[in-house]
Amino acid sequence: MPEKPSSAEQFLVDAQVDEAVFQLCPTYRTMLIVAEGLTPAPSNEVSDELVDAAEAHAKKLLAERPVEEIAHVAAWRDAYRAFGAKPQRTRNSLESLLRRAETGLPRVNALTDIYNAISVLHQVPLGGEDLAYYQGPARLVRAAGNEDFDVVANGVEMLEHPDAGEVVWRDDLGVTCRRWNWRQGRRTGLSDATESAFFIFDALDPMTDDAVHTAAGELADAFRQLGPHVRVTGRMVAAS
Repeated sequence: MPEKPSSAEQFLVDAQVDEAVFQLCPTYRTMLIVAEGLTPAPSNEVSDELVDAAEAHAKKLLAERPVEEIAHVAAWRDAYRAFGAKPQRTRNSLESLLRRAETGLPRVNALTDIYNAISVLHQVPLGGEDLAYYQGPARLVRAAGNEDFDVVANGVEMLEHPDAGEVVWRDDLGVTCRRWNWRQGRRTGLSDATESAFFIFDALDPMTDDAVHTAAGELADAFRQLGPHVRVTGRMVAAS
């Protein structure tokens, strides 16, 4: 069994983005956040206020232009095409949330609601994982095509495999998120019991580093309201 990281800081230091990903999209950057000491909670005043603001923001944006013409959504559609995905069929997580926001974002629990709301408010794909179920470091790579990806389809647990060349997040046991930021796996998914979580902000031009840091700061501020002992650690990874 792979060893667990000794600390959140070590987990973030060990996280990697493969050079092949930067060759595909040179402006790609990711802000990685670990939040520890979370107190699991249902949707509450903190998360509801953020979700309400996110829904209003999305409606305003979509009144001005179609979702596919929003700058960061369009950039991610181009990135998907670069590794062979069809963005009209497999939408990045930001676009998926924006399309749902007009009729109401999902309300799951405080942790999930907060990170979904931050994604919409700051127009950035943002993934959340339960750190306790990671084995080895997080890596963003181009898949060989034989990696395991565990999902539930029609109520049945099953293994899938990414396409060769697909951009995926993975750990030592398999894929944790397919097609960069399209679909998260079951094994590392957040739950109502999550106390330590790992978050991935995916940024491309025209999103600036300052905008990414602002979004991460607001996420951290919101999480600190979920428990008296919350500790947030972060690291930005970009092409050298």
